[in-house]
Amino acid sequence: RERAEGGQRVTFIELFFDLVYVFAVTQLSHLLLGHLNALGAVQTLLLLLAVWRAWIDMAWITNWFDPDKSGVRLLLIGVMLVSLIMSATLPEAFTSRGMAFAGAYVAMQVGKPTFAVAALKSNPQLRRNFQRILAWSVVAGLLWLAGGAAQGTAREALWLAAVLVDYAAPASGFFTPGLGRSRTMDWTIAGAHLAERCQQFLIIALGESVLVTGATFGDLSWSALRVAAFVVAFVGTVALWWIYFYRSAQGGRDVIASAADPGRLGRSAYTYFHLPMVAGIIVTAVADELIIARPDAHSDPATTAVVLGGGALFLAGHALFKWALSGRLYASRLVAIVALGALAPVGMVASPLPLAAAATLVLVMVACWDTRIGLTATRQEHDRESEPVPSAAQ
Repeated sequence: RERAEGGQRVTFIELFFDLVYVFAVTQLSHLLLGHLNALGAVQTLLLLLAVWRAWIDMAWITNWFDPDKSGVRLLLIGVMLVSLIMSATLPEAFTSRGMAFAGAYVAMQVGKPTFAVAALKSNPQLRRNFQRILAWSVVAGLLWLAGGAAQGTAREALWLAAVLVDYAAPASGFFTPGLGRSRTMDWTIAGAHLAERCQQFLIIALGESVLVTGATFGDLSWSALRVAAFVVAFVGTVALWWIYFYRSAQGGRDVIASAADPGRLGRSAYTYFHLPMVAGIIVTAVADELIIARPDAHSDPATTAVVLGGGALFLAGHALFKWALSGRLYASRLVAIVALGALAPVGMVASPLPLAAAATLVLVMVACWDTRIGLTATRQEHDRESEPVPSAAQ
Protein backbone atom coordinates (compact mmCIF):
# COMPACT_ATOMS: atom_id res chain seq x y z
CA ARG A 1 0.00 0.00 0.00
CA GLU A 2 1.38 3.42 -0.96
CA ARG A 3 1.88 5.76 1.99
CA ALA A 4 0.12 8.99 1.04
CA GLU A 5 1.59 12.22 2.37
CA GLY A 6 -1.73 13.31 3.85
CA GLY A 7 -2.33 9.99 5.59
CA GLN A 8 -3.78 6.64 4.64
CA ARG A 9 -7.54 6.69 4.31
CA VAL A 10 -9.92 3.99 5.46
CA THR A 11 -11.72 2.54 2.44
CA PHE A 12 -15.39 1.66 2.06
CA ILE A 13 -14.62 -2.05 1.76
CA GLU A 14 -13.03 -1.92 5.22
CA LEU A 15 -16.17 -0.32 6.64
CA PHE A 16 -18.30 -2.90 4.82
CA PHE A 17 -16.14 -5.64 6.35
CA ASP A 18 -16.88 -4.27 9.83
CA LEU A 19 -20.60 -4.97 9.47
CA VAL A 20 -20.01 -8.64 10.24
CA TYR A 21 -18.47 -7.67 13.56
CA VAL A 22 -21.58 -5.71 14.54
CA PHE A 23 -23.27 -9.11 14.46
CA ALA A 24 -20.37 -10.73 16.36
CA VAL A 25 -20.53 -8.17 19.18
CA THR A 26 -24.30 -8.65 19.44
CA GLN A 27 -23.84 -12.41 19.64
CA LEU A 28 -21.30 -12.04 22.43
CA SER A 29 -23.49 -9.76 24.52
CA HIS A 30 -26.46 -12.12 24.14
CA LEU A 31 -24.26 -15.08 25.05
CA LEU A 32 -23.15 -13.40 28.27
CA LEU A 33 -26.70 -12.33 29.08
CA GLY A 34 -27.95 -15.89 28.66
CA HIS A 35 -25.10 -17.37 30.77
CA LEU A 36 -24.65 -14.75 33.49
CA ASN A 37 -22.35 -16.72 35.77
CA ALA A 38 -18.61 -17.31 36.20
CA LEU A 39 -18.43 -20.02 33.54
CA GLY A 40 -20.44 -17.93 31.09
CA ALA A 41 -18.12 -14.98 31.69
CA VAL A 42 -15.03 -17.10 31.02
CA GLN A 43 -16.52 -18.59 27.87
CA THR A 44 -17.61 -15.19 26.56
CA LEU A 45 -14.15 -13.78 27.27
CA LEU A 46 -12.44 -16.59 25.34
CA LEU A 47 -14.70 -16.00 22.35
CA LEU A 48 -14.24 -12.22 22.55
CA LEU A 49 -10.47 -12.71 22.50
CA ALA A 50 -10.83 -14.75 19.31
CA VAL A 51 -13.21 -12.26 17.67
CA TRP A 52 -10.99 -9.29 18.50
CA ARG A 53 -7.88 -11.09 17.27
CA ALA A 54 -9.57 -11.95 13.98
CA TRP A 55 -10.63 -8.33 13.47
CA ILE A 56 -7.44 -6.57 14.59
CA ASP A 57 -5.28 -8.86 12.43
CA MET A 58 -7.34 -7.81 9.42
CA ALA A 59 -6.84 -4.16 10.38
CA TRP A 60 -3.07 -4.71 10.28
CA ILE A 61 -3.36 -6.53 6.94
CA THR A 62 -5.25 -3.65 5.32
CA ASN A 63 -2.68 -1.25 6.74
CA TRP A 64 -0.03 -2.93 4.61
CA PHE A 65 -2.16 -4.05 1.63
CA ASP A 66 -4.37 -1.81 -0.50
CA PRO A 67 -8.04 -2.88 -0.21
CA ASP A 68 -8.75 -1.25 -3.58
CA LYS A 69 -6.60 -3.89 -5.31
CA SER A 70 -8.66 -6.81 -6.57
CA GLY A 71 -6.67 -9.52 -4.76
CA VAL A 72 -6.88 -7.77 -1.40
CA ARG A 73 -10.56 -7.00 -1.91
CA LEU A 74 -11.26 -10.68 -2.59
CA LEU A 75 -9.33 -11.56 0.57
CA LEU A 76 -11.48 -9.14 2.57
CA ILE A 77 -14.70 -10.54 1.15
CA GLY A 78 -13.56 -14.11 1.77
CA VAL A 79 -12.59 -13.33 5.36
CA MET A 80 -15.88 -11.49 5.77
CA LEU A 81 -17.79 -14.62 4.75
CA VAL A 82 -15.83 -16.84 7.13
CA SER A 83 -16.21 -14.22 9.90
CA LEU A 84 -19.97 -14.38 9.40
CA ILE A 85 -19.87 -18.16 9.81
CA MET A 86 -17.72 -17.77 12.93
CA SER A 87 -20.13 -15.17 14.36
CA ALA A 88 -23.14 -17.39 13.69
CA THR A 89 -21.56 -20.22 15.70
CA LEU A 90 -20.75 -18.12 18.78
CA PRO A 91 -23.84 -19.01 20.88
CA GLU A 92 -23.17 -22.76 20.48
CA ALA A 93 -19.37 -22.62 20.34
CA PHE A 94 -19.09 -24.46 23.67
CA THR A 95 -21.84 -26.93 22.87
CA SER A 96 -22.75 -28.31 19.45
CA ARG A 97 -20.76 -26.06 17.10
CA GLY A 98 -17.31 -26.05 18.62
CA MET A 99 -15.61 -27.49 15.57
CA ALA A 100 -17.47 -25.15 13.21
CA PHE A 101 -16.31 -22.14 15.23
CA ALA A 102 -12.73 -23.38 15.48
CA GLY A 103 -12.59 -24.30 11.79
CA ALA A 104 -13.81 -20.87 10.70
CA TYR A 105 -11.44 -19.06 13.04
CA VAL A 106 -8.41 -21.12 12.03
CA ALA A 107 -9.21 -20.76 8.33
CA MET A 108 -9.02 -16.97 8.73
CA GLN A 109 -5.99 -16.87 10.97
CA VAL A 110 -3.92 -19.20 8.79
CA GLY A 111 -5.29 -17.88 5.51
CA LYS A 112 -4.37 -14.22 6.09
CA PRO A 113 -0.62 -14.70 6.68
CA THR A 114 -0.52 -17.29 3.90
CA PHE A 115 -1.89 -14.68 1.51
CA ALA A 116 0.65 -12.13 2.77
CA VAL A 117 3.62 -14.49 2.36
CA ALA A 118 2.55 -15.22 -1.21
CA ALA A 119 2.02 -11.54 -2.03
CA LEU A 120 5.22 -10.13 -0.52
CA LYS A 121 7.89 -11.65 -2.73
CA SER A 122 9.28 -8.20 -3.46
CA ASN A 123 9.50 -7.22 0.23
CA PRO A 124 11.65 -9.88 1.96
CA GLN A 125 11.70 -8.19 5.39
CA LEU A 126 7.93 -7.91 5.69
CA ARG A 127 7.55 -11.34 4.11
CA ARG A 128 9.77 -12.86 6.81
CA ASN A 129 7.56 -11.20 9.43
CA PHE A 130 4.47 -12.87 7.98
CA GLN A 131 6.27 -16.21 7.82
CA ARG A 132 6.75 -15.96 11.58
CA ILE A 133 3.11 -14.97 12.03
CA LEU A 134 2.06 -17.98 9.94
CA ALA A 135 4.11 -20.34 12.12
CA TRP A 136 2.46 -19.04 15.30
CA SER A 137 -0.98 -19.16 13.66
CA VAL A 138 -0.52 -22.83 12.78
CA VAL A 139 0.46 -23.71 16.37
CA ALA A 140 -2.50 -21.81 17.81
CA GLY A 141 -4.76 -23.26 15.10
CA LEU A 142 -3.95 -26.82 16.14
CA LEU A 143 -5.00 -25.98 19.70
CA TRP A 144 -8.22 -24.33 18.49
CA LEU A 145 -9.09 -27.38 16.38
CA ALA A 146 -8.23 -29.79 19.20
CA GLY A 147 -10.53 -27.79 21.48
CA GLY A 148 -13.28 -27.92 18.89
CA ALA A 149 -13.03 -31.70 18.85
CA ALA A 150 -12.95 -31.96 22.67
CA GLN A 151 -15.86 -31.78 25.07
CA GLY A 152 -16.57 -30.08 28.39
CA THR A 153 -13.76 -28.51 30.37
CA ALA A 154 -11.17 -29.92 27.96
CA ARG A 155 -12.49 -27.53 25.31
CA GLU A 156 -12.12 -24.54 27.63
CA ALA A 157 -8.60 -25.61 28.60
CA LEU A 158 -7.42 -26.12 25.01
CA TRP A 159 -8.98 -22.86 23.83
CA LEU A 160 -7.40 -21.01 26.75
CA ALA A 161 -4.02 -22.39 25.65
CA ALA A 162 -4.80 -21.31 22.07
CA VAL A 163 -5.66 -17.78 23.23
CA LEU A 164 -2.41 -17.58 25.20
CA VAL A 165 -0.46 -18.53 22.07
CA ASP A 166 -2.39 -16.01 19.96
CA TYR A 167 -1.73 -13.13 22.36
CA ALA A 168 1.82 -14.08 23.32
CA ALA A 169 2.83 -14.02 19.65
CA PRO A 170 3.00 -10.22 19.10
CA ALA A 171 4.56 -9.66 22.55
CA SER A 172 7.34 -12.11 21.68
CA GLY A 173 7.96 -10.53 18.29
CA PHE A 174 6.64 -13.78 16.74
CA PHE A 175 9.95 -15.45 17.64
CA THR A 176 10.29 -18.57 15.51
CA PRO A 177 13.25 -20.96 15.51
CA GLY A 178 15.11 -20.59 12.23
CA LEU A 179 13.26 -17.39 11.33
CA GLY A 180 14.28 -15.16 14.22
CA ARG A 181 12.24 -12.40 15.84
CA SER A 182 10.40 -9.39 14.42
CA ARG A 183 11.18 -5.93 15.78
CA THR A 184 8.41 -3.38 16.11
CA MET A 185 10.58 -1.03 14.04
CA ASP A 186 10.12 -3.50 11.18
CA TRP A 187 6.33 -3.07 11.33
CA THR A 188 6.17 -0.09 9.03
CA ILE A 189 2.52 0.71 9.62
CA ALA A 190 0.61 3.91 8.95
CA GLY A 191 -0.23 4.67 12.56
CA ALA A 192 -3.15 7.01 11.88
CA HIS A 193 -4.91 4.33 9.82
CA LEU A 194 -4.66 1.71 12.57
CA ALA A 195 -5.86 4.25 15.15
CA GLU A 196 -8.86 5.12 13.02
CA ARG A 197 -9.75 1.47 12.48
CA CYS A 198 -9.74 0.80 16.23
CA GLN A 199 -11.85 3.90 16.81
CA GLN A 200 -14.34 2.49 14.33
CA PHE A 201 -14.52 -0.80 16.22
CA LEU A 202 -15.33 1.07 19.41
CA ILE A 203 -18.14 2.80 17.53
CA ILE A 204 -19.38 -0.66 16.48
CA ALA A 205 -19.43 -1.79 20.11
CA LEU A 206 -21.12 1.42 21.30
CA GLY A 207 -23.65 1.08 18.47
CA GLU A 208 -24.53 -2.39 19.70
CA SER A 209 -25.10 -0.92 23.16
CA VAL A 210 -27.45 1.71 21.70
CA LEU A 211 -29.25 -1.04 19.75
CA VAL A 212 -29.76 -3.11 22.90
CA THR A 213 -31.04 -0.08 24.82
CA GLY A 214 -33.53 0.91 22.14
CA ALA A 215 -34.73 -2.61 21.32
CA THR A 216 -35.24 -3.61 24.95
CA PHE A 217 -37.05 -0.38 25.80
CA GLY A 218 -39.26 -0.63 22.71
CA ASP A 219 -40.29 -4.23 23.37
CA LEU A 220 -41.52 -3.69 26.93
CA SER A 221 -44.35 -1.72 28.51
CA TRP A 222 -43.32 1.72 29.71
CA SER A 223 -43.34 2.88 33.31
CA ALA A 224 -41.63 5.69 35.19
CA LEU A 225 -38.91 3.33 36.43
CA ARG A 226 -38.34 1.84 33.00
CA VAL A 227 -38.08 5.29 31.38
CA ALA A 228 -35.58 6.27 34.06
CA ALA A 229 -33.57 3.09 33.38
CA PHE A 230 -33.62 3.85 29.66
CA VAL A 231 -32.25 7.35 30.28
CA VAL A 232 -29.56 6.05 32.65
CA ALA A 233 -28.46 3.46 30.06
CA PHE A 234 -28.28 6.08 27.32
CA VAL A 235 -26.34 8.56 29.47
CA GLY A 236 -23.89 5.80 30.41
CA THR A 237 -23.24 5.02 26.74
CA VAL A 238 -22.72 8.72 26.00
CA ALA A 239 -20.26 8.94 28.91
CA LEU A 240 -18.21 6.03 27.53
CA TRP A 241 -18.16 7.68 24.12
CA TRP A 242 -17.15 11.03 25.64
CA ILE A 243 -14.30 9.58 27.72
CA TYR A 244 -12.71 8.02 24.66
CA PHE A 245 -13.62 10.34 21.81
CA TYR A 246 -13.54 13.80 23.42
CA ARG A 247 -9.73 14.05 23.35
CA SER A 248 -8.15 10.60 23.62
CA ALA A 249 -9.06 9.33 20.16
CA GLN A 250 -7.57 12.24 18.24
CA GLY A 251 -4.68 12.54 20.68
CA GLY A 252 -3.80 8.89 20.23
CA ARG A 253 -4.06 9.22 16.47
CA ASP A 254 -1.67 12.18 16.50
CA VAL A 255 0.83 10.39 18.75
CA ILE A 256 1.02 7.16 16.74
CA ALA A 257 1.05 9.07 13.42
CA SER A 258 4.18 10.97 14.48
CA ALA A 259 5.86 8.18 16.47
CA ALA A 260 9.32 6.98 15.52
CA ASP A 261 8.17 3.41 16.23
CA PRO A 262 4.46 3.23 15.39
CA GLY A 263 4.55 -0.55 15.41
CA ARG A 264 5.27 -0.58 19.14
CA LEU A 265 2.27 1.65 19.89
CA GLY A 266 0.13 -0.30 17.43
CA ARG A 267 0.88 -3.45 19.39
CA SER A 268 0.37 -2.07 22.91
CA ALA A 269 -2.04 0.88 22.76
CA TYR A 270 -4.27 -0.50 20.01
CA THR A 271 -3.90 -4.29 19.67
CA TYR A 272 -3.80 -5.02 23.41
CA PHE A 273 -5.24 -2.08 25.33
CA HIS A 274 -8.34 -1.47 23.22
CA LEU A 275 -9.56 -4.95 24.08
CA PRO A 276 -10.57 -4.15 27.71
CA MET A 277 -12.52 -1.14 26.44
CA VAL A 278 -14.43 -3.33 23.96
CA ALA A 279 -15.08 -5.87 26.72
CA GLY A 280 -16.33 -3.10 29.00
CA ILE A 281 -18.80 -1.85 26.40
CA ILE A 282 -20.16 -5.37 25.84
CA VAL A 283 -20.60 -5.93 29.58
CA THR A 284 -22.27 -2.52 29.88
CA ALA A 285 -24.72 -3.46 27.11
CA VAL A 286 -25.68 -6.56 29.11
CA ALA A 287 -26.17 -4.41 32.21
CA ASP A 288 -28.32 -1.95 30.25
CA GLU A 289 -30.63 -4.70 29.08
CA LEU A 290 -30.98 -6.01 32.63
CA ILE A 291 -31.78 -2.67 34.24
CA ILE A 292 -34.32 -1.72 31.56
CA ALA A 293 -36.04 -5.11 31.75
CA ARG A 294 -36.07 -5.27 35.56
CA PRO A 295 -35.33 -1.83 37.03
CA ASP A 296 -36.84 -2.60 40.44
CA ALA A 297 -35.77 -6.25 40.84
CA HIS A 298 -33.31 -7.41 43.49
CA SER A 299 -29.68 -6.94 42.45
CA ASP A 300 -28.06 -10.35 42.60
CA PRO A 301 -24.23 -10.67 42.49
CA ALA A 302 -24.22 -11.28 38.73
CA THR A 303 -26.24 -8.13 38.03
CA THR A 304 -24.03 -6.09 40.35
CA ALA A 305 -20.94 -7.44 38.62
CA VAL A 306 -22.02 -6.40 35.12
CA VAL A 307 -23.44 -3.02 36.21
CA LEU A 308 -20.16 -2.04 37.89
CA GLY A 309 -17.75 -4.21 35.93
CA GLY A 310 -18.50 -2.79 32.49
CA GLY A 311 -17.42 0.72 33.41
CA ALA A 312 -14.44 -0.54 35.39
CA LEU A 313 -13.19 -2.62 32.46
CA PHE A 314 -13.57 0.31 30.09
CA LEU A 315 -11.74 2.70 32.41
CA ALA A 316 -8.94 0.19 33.01
CA GLY A 317 -8.43 -0.23 29.27
CA HIS A 318 -8.56 3.53 28.74
CA ALA A 319 -6.01 4.10 31.51
CA LEU A 320 -3.65 1.57 29.90
CA PHE A 321 -4.23 3.14 26.49
CA LYS A 322 -3.29 6.60 27.75
CA TRP A 323 -0.32 5.18 29.66
CA ALA A 324 1.02 3.53 26.49
CA LEU A 325 0.76 6.85 24.65
CA SER A 326 2.08 9.20 27.33
CA GLY A 327 3.84 7.09 29.95
CA ARG A 328 1.45 8.46 32.60
CA LEU A 329 -1.25 6.74 34.64
CA TYR A 330 -4.09 9.21 35.09
CA ALA A 331 -5.43 9.38 38.64
CA SER A 332 -8.98 10.12 37.50
CA ARG A 333 -9.31 6.63 35.99
CA LEU A 334 -7.86 4.90 39.03
CA VAL A 335 -10.08 6.87 41.43
CA ALA A 336 -13.15 6.08 39.31
CA ILE A 337 -12.35 2.34 39.26
CA VAL A 338 -12.00 2.39 43.05
CA ALA A 339 -15.30 4.28 43.32
CA LEU A 340 -17.05 1.65 41.20
CA GLY A 341 -15.62 -1.09 43.41
CA ALA A 342 -16.83 0.75 46.50
CA LEU A 343 -20.37 0.64 45.11
CA ALA A 344 -20.42 -3.18 45.22
CA PRO A 345 -22.01 -3.35 48.71
CA VAL A 346 -24.83 -1.13 47.41
CA GLY A 347 -25.80 -3.99 45.10
CA MET A 348 -26.66 -6.07 48.17
CA VAL A 349 -29.43 -3.70 49.27
CA ALA A 350 -30.43 -1.64 46.21
CA SER A 351 -32.26 -2.53 43.01
CA PRO A 352 -30.41 -2.37 39.65
CA LEU A 353 -31.63 1.12 38.74
CA PRO A 354 -30.07 3.15 41.58
CA LEU A 355 -26.93 1.04 41.34
CA ALA A 356 -26.67 1.75 37.61
CA ALA A 357 -27.40 5.44 38.21
CA ALA A 358 -24.54 5.63 40.70
CA ALA A 359 -22.17 3.83 38.32
CA THR A 360 -23.21 6.13 35.47
CA LEU A 361 -22.59 9.16 37.68
CA VAL A 362 -19.01 7.99 38.19
CA LEU A 363 -18.50 7.79 34.41
CA VAL A 364 -20.10 11.19 33.89
CA MET A 365 -17.75 12.69 36.48
CA VAL A 366 -14.74 11.27 34.61
CA ALA A 367 -16.08 12.74 31.36
CA CYS A 368 -16.62 16.13 33.06
CA TRP A 369 -13.11 16.04 34.50
CA ASP A 370 -11.66 15.32 31.06
CA THR A 371 -13.68 18.19 29.61
CA ARG A 372 -12.40 20.56 32.26
CA ILE A 373 -8.79 19.51 31.66
CA GLY A 374 -9.30 19.80 27.91
CA LEU A 375 -10.75 23.28 28.12
CA THR A 376 -7.90 24.39 30.39
CA ALA A 377 -5.30 23.00 27.97
CA THR A 378 -7.02 24.70 25.02
CA ARG A 379 -7.13 28.02 26.87
CA GLN A 380 -3.44 27.79 27.77
CA GLU A 381 -2.51 26.95 24.20
CA HIS A 382 -4.55 29.90 22.94
CA ASP A 383 -2.85 32.21 25.46
CA ARG A 384 0.60 31.08 24.32
CA GLU A 385 -0.29 31.70 20.68
CA SER A 386 -1.61 35.18 21.59
CA GLU A 387 1.58 36.27 23.33
CA PRO A 388 3.45 38.99 21.35
CA VAL A 389 6.72 37.90 19.78
CA PRO A 390 9.65 39.98 21.15
CA SER A 391 11.29 42.18 18.55
CA ALA A 392 15.02 42.10 17.85
CA ALA A 393 15.47 45.45 19.59
CA GLN A 394 13.75 44.13 22.71
